[in-house]
Amino acid sequence: MLRRDLLAGSAALLLGAGTARAEVSEVRIARQPSLGHLPLMIMEERRLLEKQAAARGLSDLKASFVTLAGGAAMNDALLSGSIQFAAGGVPPLVLLWSKTDGTGMAVKGVAAMNSMPLLMNTSNPKIRSLADFTDRDKIALPAVKVSVQAMFLQMAAEKELGEARRNDLDRLNVTLSHPDGMAALLAGQEVTAHFTAAPIQELELRKPGIRTILNTFDVLGGPSTFNVVWASSAFVAANPKLYEAFTEALEEAIATINADKRAAAQAYVRLSRDASDTGLIEQILEDPQVSFTTTPQAIGRYVAFMARTKVIRRGTTDWRDLFFPNVHAKPGS
Repeated sequence: MLRRDLLAGSAALLLGAGTARAEVSEVRIARQPSLGHLPLMIMEERRLLEKQAAARGLSDLKASFVTLAGGAAMNDALLSGSIQFAAGGVPPLVLLWSKTDGTGMAVKGVAAMNSMPLLMNTSNPKIRSLADFTDRDKIALPAVKVSVQAMFLQMAAEKELGEARRNDLDRLNVTLSHPDGMAALLAGQEVTAHFTAAPIQELELRKPGIRTILNTFDVLGGPSTFNVVWASSAFVAANPKLYEAFTEALEEAIATINADKRAAAQAYVRLSRDASDTGLIEQILEDPQVSFTTTPQAIGRYVAFMARTKVIRRGTTDWRDLFFPNVHAKPGS
């Protein structure tokens, strides 16, 4: 079913690009509501993509940004052609890269957006390690089985409890959005742990009795990319100027964040309208473990785990196989 959908989607894209020489005049970019997507928020507010496109002769470009809930929704939208750029965690990119290999809709990464740890926080004073979870505990995360948090929990369980117990904690997982997961954790009832992302994880740690028991940098043994952008090869080939404009706009947005983190924090609070404040966001942006960069990091570790556990049908030892050439010269991993 998936292969038939891929072939149909690629045929439609290629037909549209076949004889027409002009690039598209409208593009849709999907993002998610979290701090990791701040570069796309700034890109939209400052109209950086339109500016970069105009500099390349695409003066009539209309760029629209949509918010989608997770990686699965991103991939469905990309394959259907309703969006041209998807942004989210690394696993959805790896999954679609593997599934679309050899088709006209081959999907690859455009660039990373950041490197930042994900934290699992708990309210249960008895939990000091993963071995302390019991059937009385529930772990909230964005999506059971398929979210990046669910994958990291399996990786951590394998590392701490052994390969045979990799999936032991899956039975405790419940699907809740980031805000709902925080509310459930702070309610102090069934949910005793929440595996989330910035800034929700930092908001939780402001509350008495909440502490971190898992940091994904510890799981992977160092810094790792959290969010990436990906697109189809067919779209990129048919729209080289637009693609170059997008990559330059992304670099400009990230440079803007790094140049003035207080202003970037103010922009996030203004644009996201979540429960965070400028002081908290600035504190997160200044954290030495948090960086906004287009350089992919630890992609090989994601791929190796997903291939070994047969989540994907093919792996690679070269992270560049998953990305378009614009990032190949970067010191990625």
